[in-house]
Amino acid sequence: MPTTRTKNDPFAAMRIAEYRHLMLGRFLFIMGLRMMGTLVGWWVYELTNEPFAIGLIGLSEVVPAVSLSLYAGHVIDISEKRKLLLTGVMLYLGCAVLLLGLSTHYTATQLSNHWIAFSIYIVIFFTGIFRAFTGPTFGTMVASIVPKEVLQNAITWNQGIWLSASVIGHASVGFLIAGMGHTGSLTIICTLVILGFYNLYLLKPKPPLNEPGEKKTLDSVKEGLKFVFTTKEVLGALTLDLFAVLFGGAVAMIPVFAKDILKVGPIGFGWLNASADIGSIIIIILLTFFPLRRNQGTKLLLAVAGFGVCIIVFALSKIFWISFAVLLLSGILDGISMVVRGTILQLKTPAHMRGRVMSVNSMFINSSNELGQFESGVAAKLMGVIPSVVFGGCMTLVVVFGTWFRAPSLRKMEY
Repeated sequence: MPTTRTKNDPFAAMRIAEYRHLMLGRFLFIMGLRMMGTLVGWWVYELTNEPFAIGLIGLSEVVPAVSLSLYAGHVIDISEKRKLLLTGVMLYLGCAVLLLGLSTHYTATQLSNHWIAFSIYIVIFFTGIFRAFTGPTFGTMVASIVPKEVLQNAITWNQGIWLSASVIGHASVGFLIAGMGHTGSLTIICTLVILGFYNLYLLKPKPPLNEPGEKKTLDSVKEGLKFVFTTKEVLGALTLDLFAVLFGGAVAMIPVFAKDILKVGPIGFGWLNASADIGSIIIIILLTFFPLRRNQGTKLLLAVAGFGVCIIVFALSKIFWISFAVLLLSGILDGISMVVRGTILQLKTPAHMRGRVMSVNSMFINSSNELGQFESGVAAKLMGVIPSVVFGGCMTLVVVFGTWFRAPSLRKMEY
């Protein structure tokens, strides 16, 4: 029957032309952003030779991103989403251009390393502001373009596109830094963001489902928060991601491992950064053709537990290929958790609340990734790099065990 064929078609979502424009635009934009994030981590460590300085990058971005997330959700729900997304992408481009200026030989002769690093933190602070609006807007547009019967397929493709962009961004920037330097790399990044903007420009307008002024801002924000905190499966999945990545984020310290422990230079650094994303894209491809059918909640928890074990092994490894392999496996497990979590979020959220719920999701993600980067920097300063990453992996396991017993509805979740 037609419905059955659509559900079993691994390319169902990609057959929709507008969805393809969204995915291509997102691919180019995310690839540029991941290249920029990877480059900035390496660049700041070169300027300061201080692991804690890498942690400050995460803090610079997470403070505005989290602070504005709830308000951003309200704005997204009452805004024309295509216009809002295009505005955010253009502002990101402005930040990339500023970093390009900071990377030039002229700037290096005029400013000390300290002031260049400080200026980078300021630019990253502004990317945090723009991220509060652009990230959730991407999430809301998926469900507004594809029909519900292919939503799970669209979410899987969405995660796959994001991860593919991350793989290429993380891996290629190491080669670009080695061959073209920071200025050449940032020129490529600016070009990618411009191309992403063009593809997103081809989307149709996405008018709001809620009229401006229909609800007061505070009431609207409260409604979104209430939904998240009363929907146990959503809350459990978001909380698990928050604390697992907060403590298990070894990626922030990869510049230190690459340069000082494994001694592999910028090219090895790029591959280590890409390894987890390569693993994730492998599993995403498999899940596109063979989606999870049963016990998704249990598989989510087991995947996050395996992720924690991989982080511990990575911390203790002194051999590059072992470090690469365990990060690859961590990406496979993280990819499973991302697909399950993303599907739960989209299926459980009413259309008129997607902006607010996606913003709460973005707040959790920003908290886990960027606060995790800051936590890694602080822990590395207090404990040393290797003990701090071991500690993070152990805490990830503690979080999984706690969630297993305290959130039975998530453990038993199926869709």
